[in-house]
Amino acid sequence: MQGARAAAAQAAALVPAGLPQKTRLAVPAPRRAAASLSPATTRPRSCLAPLVSVSPASVTVPPAPRHPRTHSPTMAPQQKGFSWSNIAVGATMNMFEVSTLGQPLEVIKTTMASNRKASMAEALKTVWSRGGVLGFYQGLIPWAWIEASTKGGVLIFTSAEIEKVASRNGFGAGASGLLGGMGGGIAQAYATMGFCTCMKTAEITRHKQAASGIKPPGTFTVFMDIYRREGIKGINKGVNAVAVRQCTNWGSRMGFARLAETPVRAMSGKTEAEKLSGAERILCSSIGGALGCWNQPIEVIRVEMQSMAKAEPGSNRPTNLTIGNTLSYIYKENGIKGLYRGVTPRIFLGIWQTICMVSFADYVKEAIAGPKVQAVAHKTADLAATTAHRTQELAEQAANEVKGIAKSA
Repeated sequence: MQGARAAAAQAAALVPAGLPQKTRLAVPAPRRAAASLSPATTRPRSCLAPLVSVSPASVTVPPAPRHPRTHSPTMAPQQKGFSWSNIAVGATMNMFEVSTLGQPLEVIKTTMASNRKASMAEALKTVWSRGGVLGFYQGLIPWAWIEASTKGGVLIFTSAEIEKVASRNGFGAGASGLLGGMGGGIAQAYATMGFCTCMKTAEITRHKQAASGIKPPGTFTVFMDIYRREGIKGINKGVNAVAVRQCTNWGSRMGFARLAETPVRAMSGKTEAEKLSGAERILCSSIGGALGCWNQPIEVIRVEMQSMAKAEPGSNRPTNLTIGNTLSYIYKENGIKGLYRGVTPRIFLGIWQTICMVSFADYVKEAIAGPKVQAVAHKTADLAATTAHRTQELAEQAANEVKGIAKSA
């Protein structure tokens, strides 16, 4: 009995004191023989007997536990819990996108979508007539900045969380990107984009009034006029079309961008464990941004619903526009081509937006989350190695003890 107690004390001393409570090995105290049993019928029991087999031949040393699964190298490192920093990342990247090439391409696209009979050259000439270079940044301040600083944060935060959950449940990179983009697009449309997109479109299209000799009103005058006349519904006019557009936009862009990583890896000879270069990431985002423009008819419908232009005399333009009757009106007036007006500048816009919000955003997220994730991974690996080493020592000691008990029996 004294030998069993000594073995128990020695085994307990092998367990490191710094391990968490869940990982400490419980070493039970030795049991005393029942009083009703005679000494002849009792055998000495080891303190480790409940943990191992009594047969010496069946005692084996357990293998070391595997290292925890790490994140995929194609995405930014994943953190446990909500990654609140993604809100700041999304807002910053979207502000950068819209303040550089985003707003000029948006103005050209919207001008062509609202003037469906105009060519690209005519649209450029019209935009230039509104103030030269500044005409291409019409609507940037304040509405585009308000929209970008809010919708970017909502998009990156929501899509990253959905991608994280999807990847943990066995979805591939393409499917995770698709689900993340769809969820992020819907969230940003209803949370922030309704009134901002409406006011941007009103800012761009209200200059049609100048053609009839009427001086266009100011931006906030337009805002208050719509609010007084139609209330919140008027400010959020076309928000359902915006939601459909954003859902299909970012679902397609992120899904195609993640999916494009597989053939890009195959062409470059890289494995799944190797990271893509900057040029390869930009190529994947460009593919996703270009292929995401298949839903251009939804964008044309959205522009028509939010346009400040008045219906021409004798036209069949509905008074109360919905997605269905707006689609029917555009098709009757301009056919299939009318539904795809402005698709060329939108392709370039989609490429630039996807590069900023997928490739560049991944780099920023890696820069923020990388050191934290690496520190946690190193601590986890050290803890796993220490636990495996101590577990192996305890198992070897238990095996030697069982062999001694078998020989004495």
